[in-house]
This record gives sequence, C-alpha cells and structure tokens, in this order.
Amino acid sequence: MEGKLYKSKTNRMISGVCGGIGEYFGVDPTWVRLAWVLFCILGGSGILAYIIALIIIPEAPAY
Repeated sequence: MEGKLYKSKTNRMISGVCGGIGEYFGVDPTWVRLAWVLFCILGGSGILAYIIALIIIPEAPAY
C-alpha cells in the first residue's frame, strides 16, 4: 500500500471506486467488485458504503 486512495481514471465501471480500491491494495478490481456485490446482496449495507465512498474518495489527479 503506497500513496493515497483515489478513484481510478482507467479502471472504472460506474465511478472508479472499486478500481481505485483495487489499485490501492494491489488486487484485481474485479475481486473488489464481487465483494461489493456480495455485501449488497447479503445485507444491503454495500449500497450505502458505495455511496459514501463515492462522495469521500477524490478523483485521481491529472498529471
């Protein structure tokens, strides 16, 4: 884990949240997306967590 957590600009499906988390932790973003869907199905808390992450995590800076 290095640097800051940003929404991904290259690996995005909806807004880049899962892609950014995957890049930050060094895992495939597909696994992050699957885990997020699992949380949404099992308890519904994943939807609220995604909305919070969407608001809190900043966009990656343009270099």
